[in-house]
Amino acid sequence: MKSFETKLKGCYIIEPNVFEDKRGYFLESFNVIKFKDLTNSETIFVQDNESYSTKGVLRGLHYQTGEHAQAKLVRVVKGKVLDVAVDLRKNSKTFGGYISVELSEENKKQLFVPRGFAHGFIVLSDIAIFSYKCDNYYNKDSEQGIIFNDTDLNIDWKLSKKEFIVSEKDIILNTFKNAILP
Repeated sequence: MKSFETKLKGCYIIEPNVFEDKRGYFLESFNVIKFKDLTNSETIFVQDNESYSTKGVLRGLHYQTGEHAQAKLVRVVKGKVLDVAVDLRKNSKTFGGYISVELSEENKKQLFVPRGFAHGFIVLSDIAIFSYKCDNYYNKDSEQGIIFNDTDLNIDWKLSKKEFIVSEKDIILNTFKNAILP
């Protein structure tokens, strides 16, 4: 297993070792000791989530505030997504910056998104099964978000806007300037 810290401090791309043969493949998707070594993080995950989405579905940009803030370890089991993390830590040198990375069943990469980040993704393949671990339980009252098409962030989602499928909840999220930050 290898990891690479992105330009956003504390946010890592993790590449598992994949063992393939004529039967298929095997990989270790998570190991707490290796995870701590790779990320220098003491994060303990308490909840696993999974979503199924079709091409163009854009989920995000979401985050939790206060004592309910969440770190996430995300991966794609089936299909391909463009995964995005936005640094919302006011004292960070990369505050307001974002990274995007393609996660897919082929590359098997994972992204560790620490607390203090907004997170979202768009499905680039016909379908995607997206799986993620959280280090804190979901709390509806602490849920916040930033509108996906915020002009200050100017995220390139790789698809044309006419292909986007966005929930009613995500269409009315705050702009980055008006966001309630973690």
